[in-house]
Amino acid sequence: METPPPQRLSGPRPALRHARTRHRGPRFALPNQDDETVSLPEEGIAVVYFYPRADTPGCTTEACGFRDAWDEYEDRGVHVFGISDDPVPALRTFADEYDLPVELLSDTDGEVSRAYDSYGEKNVFGNTVEGVFRNTYVVRDGEVVLAYEGVDPEDHAEQLLADIDAL
Repeated sequence: METPPPQRLSGPRPALRHARTRHRGPRFALPNQDDETVSLPEEGIAVVYFYPRADTPGCTTEACGFRDAWDEYEDRGVHVFGISDDPVPALRTFADEYDLPVELLSDTDGEVSRAYDSYGEKNVFGNTVEGVFRNTYVVRDGEVVLAYEGVDPEDHAEQLLADIDAL
C-alpha cells in the first residue's frame, strides 16, 4: 500500500520553544539508514526529530543523546525517527560511526520536513540557504501532541522523556 504524500500541519506554528498542540501528524514513508522504508506508526508514541546534517557537531550531540537514553525510550515503547535531507549512504555512515539505534530517515526532497514545518530558508554562517530546521514533534496515536522549535541539542533527549512521562 502506497502512503499518500504528507499533508502540512494545520494551524499556526507554535511561537514557543515547546508547546502542547493537537495536529494530525503528517504521514510519511521514507528510507532509513538501511534503505528500508519506514512509516510513522498509527498507534503509540513516536518522537520525530528533524536535524540539518548528519555528522555535524549539533546533530551528533542530539543523535548521541537519543542513543545514550535509548533503553529508556525502549522501556516506554517510544519510536524515535531522526529526519534530515541527507542521502541514505550518509545516514548509514553516521549511524555506524556513532552506534545510533534510532531510525535515521532520508528526506532528500524535503517533502516530509516541509509537511512538519521543518524545512525552509535559514541563515547559515551569514548565507541564506534552504534546509532542515532543528525541530522535534511528539506524536501519540497519530496526533502531534508536543512541538519543539529551534531545539538545543544538548540534553534534548532526556528533556523529551520527562515531557513524554507528563502526557
